[in-house]
Amino acid sequence: MSVIKVDSLTRDYGGQKGVFDVSFHVDQGEAFGFLGPNGAGKTTTIRHLMGFLKPKAGSCTIDGLDCWHEREQVQARLGYIPGEISFFEDMSGTEFLKFIAEYRRIGSLNRRDELLERFALDPKGRIKKMSKGMKQKLGIVAAFMHDPDILILDEPTSGLDPLMQSRFIDLIAEEKKHGKTILMSSHMFEEVERTCDRIGIIRNGRMVAVDAAAALRERHTRRYTVTLGNEAEARAFALDFNGVCNGLEVTVTTKQSLEEIFMNYYGGETHAEHGTV
Repeated sequence: MSVIKVDSLTRDYGGQKGVFDVSFHVDQGEAFGFLGPNGAGKTTTIRHLMGFLKPKAGSCTIDGLDCWHEREQVQARLGYIPGEISFFEDMSGTEFLKFIAEYRRIGSLNRRDELLERFALDPKGRIKKMSKGMKQKLGIVAAFMHDPDILILDEPTSGLDPLMQSRFIDLIAEEKKHGKTILMSSHMFEEVERTCDRIGIIRNGRMVAVDAAAALRERHTRRYTVTLGNEAEARAFALDFNGVCNGLEVTVTTKQSLEEIFMNYYGGETHAEHGTV
């Protein structure tokens, strides 16, 4: 069942900026990776899903609720990390999390405390004196502490060091096991590869690929056949390059990383060549 659904979403800012006829869905219990460079339309799409922007055409729904007309109900159900987190800078981190707990009407603070420990965050200091990484950790705790079933995460590991990025990946894997529905925009190819079931790639405001991660890799697998002079050479070549030997011919398969696949879409190669949608 589709929990998050974007259907023919369009918002034209002029000058070829905006999003155009964007469609994709995220099923219950699925993690969907949303990839694209700055300015491609990721954050604009996410702001529509959050009910911050009204579609010029098309629609966005979450669990059957219209993201614009029923945005209060939608926002109450989500965990959200914005691409640029805004805080009450004069608050301490503790005061901010208390405010979130009261806003969310959270009874137990066990989840908050667990997340603070996981990300090694002491929230007592003033937010305005926190580093970028500390603020990002605070945003993660605020987004996850009410244990939401649906998560919308826009560049969630921005500013985190590699250890904290790894801990965040582990957190996403745990949330998936609990059946959470996750939309994650990211520039970190490793975290998308390790966590996401399907991937959407957006280019200049238009979706150029939406597919399962495994299917994308298979579609971008390249196979080469090399003919050698004799069977001994063919067997040796197959052994060296992990190929399949058939008489004098050796078939070698090369698989691309997600980053390489992404660069194919942004390197000028034709979309049809790669079976995009």
